[in-house]
Amino acid sequence: MKTELPVAARIPQLDRRTLFRNGLLGAGLTAMPGVTGAKTLSGFGYGVASGEPSADTVLLWTRFQAAQDSVLEWEASLNANFANVVAGGTITARAENDWCVKPVARGLQPDSWYYFRFVAPDGQTSQIGRTRTLPQGPTSRFRLAVVGCSNIGFGWFNAYAHIAEADDTDLVLHTGDYIYEYGRGVYPTKEQKLPGRMRGIDSEIIALADYRARYAQYRSDPDLQRLHQLFPMLHVPDDHESANDSYRDGAQNHQPDTEGPWDARKRASVRANREWMPVSDEPWAAYEIGDLATLFRLETRLEGRTKPFDLREIIGRGGKDPGKILAALQAFENDEWREASRTLMGDVQESWLADGLKASREDGKVWQILLQQTVMTSLKSSPDIANGMTDALPEFIRNRILGGVLTSMAGLPFNMDAWDGYPAARERLLKSAQEADANLIVLAGDSHNGWASELANMGAPAAIEFAGHSVSSPGMEAFLTWIKPEDMAAQSVQTNEQLKWANTKHRGYMSVELTPTKATSEYRFLETVRAKSTGLAGTQRISSDAGSHALDIG
Repeated sequence: MKTELPVAARIPQLDRRTLFRNGLLGAGLTAMPGVTGAKTLSGFGYGVASGEPSADTVLLWTRFQAAQDSVLEWEASLNANFANVVAGGTITARAENDWCVKPVARGLQPDSWYYFRFVAPDGQTSQIGRTRTLPQGPTSRFRLAVVGCSNIGFGWFNAYAHIAEADDTDLVLHTGDYIYEYGRGVYPTKEQKLPGRMRGIDSEIIALADYRARYAQYRSDPDLQRLHQLFPMLHVPDDHESANDSYRDGAQNHQPDTEGPWDARKRASVRANREWMPVSDEPWAAYEIGDLATLFRLETRLEGRTKPFDLREIIGRGGKDPGKILAALQAFENDEWREASRTLMGDVQESWLADGLKASREDGKVWQILLQQTVMTSLKSSPDIANGMTDALPEFIRNRILGGVLTSMAGLPFNMDAWDGYPAARERLLKSAQEADANLIVLAGDSHNGWASELANMGAPAAIEFAGHSVSSPGMEAFLTWIKPEDMAAQSVQTNEQLKWANTKHRGYMSVELTPTKATSEYRFLETVRAKSTGLAGTQRISSDAGSHALDIG
């Protein structure tokens, strides 16, 4: 059933001192002071959102800031005029939860679109949101929009705007890095940032109030608000929702001596995420899409992940002698790198996923889909990547490039923060998929570039992977400036056996369509993120027939 789109709210930028007109009733809202120098919008200033759908439930979200705790009414209806309300209730927006509320609408019909809204005690009304339930039983088609890595300082969220404009998706999947934790001038640098985009708090976010303010900053973006208004979302946090290269016991971008205990920062980041996002409090979960698929939302950052390896430290064991460096890398490959106890998910989640893959196939589901954060296919640097590099590059970039060449010569991948840093854990996951006879599709983000791969395990086909490019964060083209992006892509495919296609040039998103016989990812490339535009620079369709574990590059 095709539904009309709710009216788009006219949303000001965070720094504008203007009245805010919101939703069909157009309640006037003003900006008011918030924490750590940021500005937060009062009333329903951050719109509405939904997520965690099942065949008969959907989680709804809004934020209502007032002078005191407020009891909100909420309604879900089959039509936009709310003449047919099918679910509703009351819920209290409290200061202790940063004014965010997350009621669950129950008793809904499968495979149906619904409208929802919130009403405050003084009569203010939120935007009208649109959401949908998952199908039940025979399902001929389901469409996913896959997004990730949306750094507000680098550009406009044109991918979000295009998803809303195209209106051809059933569920949005966010692979993480929904926000970034850095302070002003770090990432992006002063030279890289797009003027006018990085508003709000200046410093790196560490405390609960900081994380809340950063979500407020991002959720003030009109295109992000519109995306949440129109579609339900499933979201998996990656590292920047907490700190760069985070893991169970720390992060690369966390210094306990000056920033306090990691556990406190981790708890603050998780709490703010669960307040501001339409997500459940369960770190991982499964979702049934009729008889078509089971979608598994994984947690691979803060619950079980062991510390990533630092290749700079491994290379340093060899000093400045290339032969000793190579020997150190080869010794690392044969020992520490393969350590069986290293994990991204932890034993409990690994067991849960293995059981879930088996149960999904036994239940007759065609596809088993992993919504998770980092690239699973093994990626080594091309030996030719350093050709053309000059001394004009910053030393840390030259060292990183040369380190990638050395690790490739040693037979090692270059990104130890992805699944490549945990080969035993990857082998266990793919083995469980093989034993379940799963039609496994791995969805990934994190790398800022587009990759499509045929994943093998122990010499046998195991899965396919669609890894998406970023919404706005820069990819390889931003620092490998001496290599044409098309040449970089070709070198990558030639160097890596499982990699079948790559794009290291564009920003955008994936539109993934599932049918009983085929899964297709259409990579949609935006023309730019440096100006507001939904124009596409092109698309690339890549399909896989059910049961083949193989890709057809269209």
